[in-house]
Amino acid sequence: QVQLVESGGGLVQAGGSLRLSCAASGNIVTIDTMGWYRQAPANQRELIAAITSDGNNNYADSVKGRFTISRDNAKNTIYLQMNSLKSEDTAVYYCNVRGKDRRWHGFDSWGQGTQVTVSS
Repeated sequence: QVQLVESGGGLVQAGGSLRLSCAASGNIVTIDTMGWYRQAPANQRELIAAITSDGNNNYADSVKGRFTISRDNAKNTIYLQMNSLKSEDTAVYYCNVRGKDRRWHGFDSWGQGTQVTVSS
């Protein structure tokens, strides 16, 4: 079993910054892709940033140039640095981690979600 613990959400004014963290632990042999999703009320969950094991990343157009995803492979942790926040960034943010466990079975785990609220 793989556990993900998120932290770093909160309330910030428009134009401000926040940094989210997500640490993975448990039955992990290797981690492949790690990503951040968000879900606003009445909207579907959307992928906003992802990073592969070799550091390649991609972003949704809505956050490109403002958000930066990074990972610390030694700590099985990913980060999302969010700058120039806008009211439309208000959502619950979820981390997602995919990899292999000790039986070389694939896993696809989600964090509990952290609320980000941007006031205008």
